[in-house]
Amino acid sequence: MTNPQDRGDLDAATIIATLNRHGVHYVVIGALAAQLQGAPIPRTRDIDITPASDDDNLLRLSAALHELKARIRTADVPEGLPFDHDGASLSRARIWNLTTPFGEFDLSFVPSGTEGYEDLARHAHLLESYGQLVPVADLDDVIRSKEAAGRPKDILHLPILLQTSQRLRDHQKRGRDTEREIGPDFGF
Repeated sequence: MTNPQDRGDLDAATIIATLNRHGVHYVVIGALAAQLQGAPIPRTRDIDITPASDDDNLLRLSAALHELKARIRTADVPEGLPFDHDGASLSRARIWNLTTPFGEFDLSFVPSGTEGYEDLARHAHLLESYGQLVPVADLDDVIRSKEAAGRPKDILHLPILLQTSQRLRDHQKRGRDTEREIGPDFGF
């Protein structure tokens, strides 16, 4: 069986299902969050999440990462570097760039322009995707983070994200919003 990562593909369904099965509290951010809300930007190669940083959640996250066979992503070692982790060690970095047999996977505890999980979860949406309920950062929060990061690829996508955000607001005003707002204490 070919590994999705060997082709540069992302198997977000497996990553999300694993996080959910372990009861990890997280919010999908970045390009995948934008795509899940209908932004027509190029397909992403990774999934970015902001996890809750409490001790219990970090223990659940560590268990999910072990199941996903997560390794530290580096250009010099395509299969990634092994790393031993637990909840406490995960909290010692603000960003983890990881690779798994299911694709690239980044953890960002405090994405640019945000205050972290609580801030993002406040306006996040629980969407049904990949056969799962997926907590997704509000598109305006994605835009806020990408503006603050100021990376060329983020700036390139901003006009599309802004147009999509306006379209979503217009759609919501017409009363057709079927998403459920979630708060920082949602569970599965």
